[in-house]
Amino acid sequence: MRKACFLSVVVPMYNEEEVIETTYRRLTSVLEAMGESYEIVFVNDGSRDRTASIVRGLCESDPRVRLVDFSRNFGHQLAVTAGMDYTSGRTVVLIDADLQDPPEIIPEMVNRWREGYDVVYGRRIARKGETWFKKLTATLFYRFLKMMTSVNIPVDTGDFRLMDRKVCDTLSRMRERSRYIRGMVSWAGFRQTSVDYVREERFAGETKYPLRKMLRLSADAITSFSTKPLKLAGILGFLLSAAGFVYLIVVLYLRLFTDNTQPGWSSLIVISLLFHGITLSLLGVLGEYIGRIYEEAKGRPLYVVSDEVNFEQSENPASDGVQRNETDSMMIRSR
Repeated sequence: MRKACFLSVVVPMYNEEEVIETTYRRLTSVLEAMGESYEIVFVNDGSRDRTASIVRGLCESDPRVRLVDFSRNFGHQLAVTAGMDYTSGRTVVLIDADLQDPPEIIPEMVNRWREGYDVVYGRRIARKGETWFKKLTATLFYRFLKMMTSVNIPVDTGDFRLMDRKVCDTLSRMRERSRYIRGMVSWAGFRQTSVDYVREERFAGETKYPLRKMLRLSADAITSFSTKPLKLAGILGFLLSAAGFVYLIVVLYLRLFTDNTQPGWSSLIVISLLFHGITLSLLGVLGEYIGRIYEEAKGRPLYVVSDEVNFEQSENPASDGVQRNETDSMMIRSR
């Protein structure tokens, strides 16, 4: 078993060849200045460019750099999960490779950890280089998520954070597939605090979270931490049924006691389209939850690792498919 270090940094990557060397230099500059032992665990999430080969070169020149290489793209949240599974540090920092979250904040996070906090998350007080649409939707999403869930998930935060070893081990025992890491950290509890920072523009390349992926992450967040959409569906169905009953009484009254009834189908068609549209929407909400149950029931591994660099054979979480404990039941390694 390798000797545990003081700080492990997890860096998920997907097509980051333009920035990854700069990310490494800035991280090592910050970590070496701290004077503590450390490791940097890069997780290649099925990149199609030279990202993996660049990190392999870094591994050859720096034994503190480690690479976990996925067999294909499994998604950002699973790449973060794999990185946590492979860390050995007393503290663990999650940071993206695009340098929008500044590594220079890490020492301040460590200081807050020394004060007794188990989780220190970065809170964005400004977001540079983002469109008004993304800023608006992000603001609305975080407030909507806070309203919908019973878990106190801090607003204006991402996955950039420092966690104590016990928090990381707790997350490693949570093996659901539809993962929302920042929500899982909040659910786990422990003493948590924030460090404010300004989120910079992306150093190079393009965003790996277009609108489609942001909507998918939003759905994962809401359905993973709340059943309120199902409750709202039931309430809405009851209200529509009540409205339909009231409308039936009105129609009967007009037909039997007045001469105000109008021939034609326009009103019926409008009401039919309204009710059918709402019904299909509610079925879609139910389908989201049922689909997640189906995915969990299949019991497939969360991710597949094709290669590991700078890890000893005996220290890997899932070396040659041999499981070391219950938390490894969702990981396999391919040859």
